[in-house]
Amino acid sequence: MDPQLTEVSQMFERFKAAFIRKDFDSCANLLSQLKVLLTKFRSLPPLFENTPNAVNELLLAREIYEHAVVLSVKIEDQDAFERDFFQLKPYYTDAGSRLPPSQQEYLILGLNLLRLLVQNRIAEFHTELELLSATALENPCIKHAVELEQSFMEGAYNRVLSARQNAPHETYVYFMDLLAKTVRDEIAGCSEKAYDYLSINDARQMLLFSSDQELLEYIKEEHPDWEVKNGSVYFQKAKDSAPCKEIPSLQLINQTLSYARELERIV
Repeated sequence: MDPQLTEVSQMFERFKAAFIRKDFDSCANLLSQLKVLLTKFRSLPPLFENTPNAVNELLLAREIYEHAVVLSVKIEDQDAFERDFFQLKPYYTDAGSRLPPSQQEYLILGLNLLRLLVQNRIAEFHTELELLSATALENPCIKHAVELEQSFMEGAYNRVLSARQNAPHETYVYFMDLLAKTVRDEIAGCSEKAYDYLSINDARQMLLFSSDQELLEYIKEEHPDWEVKNGSVYFQKAKDSAPCKEIPSLQLINQTLSYARELERIV
């Protein structure tokens, strides 16, 4: 075997051993070294030179970047996820015809869709979706993300939160928890504007918590300006502290008149 390929393979085995024992600091350090070593392979993107070990190098690099994506989820680093995903993507698209299918492909594509949904990048979500084959769209990992997006757009927040229990893989839980927080924050923001107060029972049901204790912990951590007293949650302090934005009416009138005069001159 080529000495460079051997060196990368051995280092990757050390990475996987550290990953299994959840030593993510060592994983991050080894991953940085692996990425540097991969630059020496001219068979990899963007060159794709047909070297004697091209297929083995492509397979190894693809697996390294797949582990990198999963590692970014484990350490909850969305920026690293995006970088590693875009480094991995050419192995699924440009090099797809030269390599056997990866068992991790649909899992990672589904994770990326979920990330875009969490970040509210809906246009990019649908762009990525359009690039997928009919077979991919039938995969449980992809279908899970698509169903979540539909529920989110429909405002069926109860389905969004309950979907956590049916996540197709344990790596999905991180993004599911972020999505749940986004949903609850959206409901909370609407509630404090629509009501002066709610009973604890109504607030718990509206925010989709399973117990009063979960509701009280959420209020303590996320909305300390809400008051809990006499069995109810009061929003008045939150309303009082919200900034009141004045509409600069005189300025807008002057600007509109100025535009009208300019148009009159042009005509």
